[in-house]
Amino acid sequence: MCSVDDDKVVDSRAADEGAAIRRRRACLACGHRFTTYERLEEAALVVVKRAGHRVPYDRTRIVAGARVAATDRPVTEEALEALASDVEDALRVAGPEVTTEQIGLAVLERLRRLDLVAALRFASVYKQFSDPADFEAEIALLTDLTKATEPKGT
Repeated sequence: MCSVDDDKVVDSRAADEGAAIRRRRACLACGHRFTTYERLEEAALVVVKRAGHRVPYDRTRIVAGARVAATDRPVTEEALEALASDVEDALRVAGPEVTTEQIGLAVLERLRRLDLVAALRFASVYKQFSDPADFEAEIALLTDLTKATEPKGT
């Protein structure tokens, strides 16, 4: 190989089940062929905490919080992982910086679809319930949301 930076792409195809692009290249000076791989580099998510400081996003915290809320509930580990992936995808659409409020609401919304008791448990911590009236209000909200999403005629 001659170490000249001019090359051309001879062939491109998907690799690693679509996670990368494999390119066959040829040096324009000497004709030497070689392979390169291009992978998408995801931008790091940053969480803006309530106090204003910023920390790197940690997906494992989403799974752990949802797992605690779903303790002794019929929720599988796969469902919790899917919930975390769905939340992360939604957050990435929102931008490179997200607030703890955005994260909490996204988790709560998805937990409501998954298990109402787990959602109530999560809400009690996330919304910092201080008395039984907070639980009553959240149960009323969950009941209203459940009725709104039920198919008509049931």
